[in-house]
Amino acid sequence: MKPIVLVIATVTLMFSVTFAAFSQDAPSADEIVAKANHAAYYQGKSGRADVKMTITDSQNRTREREFTILRKNMDEKDQEQRFFVYFNSPADVRKMVFMVWKHIGQDDDRWLYLPDLDLVKRIAASDKRTSFVGSTFFYEDVSGRNPALDTHELVETTDVYYVLKSTPKDAKGVEFAYYKTWIHKETFIPVQTMYYDESGKEYRKYTALAVEPVDGIQTVVKGQMEDLRSGTTTVNEYANVKYNLDFPDDIFSERYLRKPPREYLR
Repeated sequence: MKPIVLVIATVTLMFSVTFAAFSQDAPSADEIVAKANHAAYYQGKSGRADVKMTITDSQNRTREREFTILRKNMDEKDQEQRFFVYFNSPADVRKMVFMVWKHIGQDDDRWLYLPDLDLVKRIAASDKRTSFVGSTFFYEDVSGRNPALDTHELVETTDVYYVLKSTPKDAKGVEFAYYKTWIHKETFIPVQTMYYDESGKEYRKYTALAVEPVDGIQTVVKGQMEDLRSGTTTVNEYANVKYNLDFPDDIFSERYLRKPPREYLR
């Protein structure tokens, strides 16, 4: 697969930090998934980033959105977590807020604050696989999919990657039949995810385009999601990334949807 070769060549050159050696025996699929989930969503005790989102349609027309993400882990087991996403621009989404309380063993809680209507809207679990503010990312992509929702199988091991196939336990709750993820063996960062429909055809693809060390943590600073059916692509660029900030718990509450914690968003 040519895209995989390009990703391997690009990402491998970026990883110059020496990592702890792992056993020559490959870890189990569930162990790999747990490490990859941590690398993608739980690095540090907390984190923030300014994000520039560029949406490009099949006719090469572009739209941009800028927002700030605040994130805090509520335990040390990669389970309970809080997300707060505040939109800065453009005008049609400015001051909009997306908030998530992630849980293990039950559906996540998601809220969307619409400032023009002064309305707090709960996002139903059935809507988590829908477009995030008109992009090719889904709501679930932003805060992460619960690994327990899928059955994972290690289908290939290369010099650089573990390749996993993940199949949903509840096929009625998602639009994909299964997906494959290429996970970097040293850092456990997922560098590509390909989604397949019921006929086994690729229709949606995520790629980590750039990885850099931030506060000693290898971090995806540019990621892309492609809708292979519509030809729409969304690129997220992450700037001012910081880890282990001291966020109070209460900023991840409904009252801060209308009154965002600006001292942490600057």
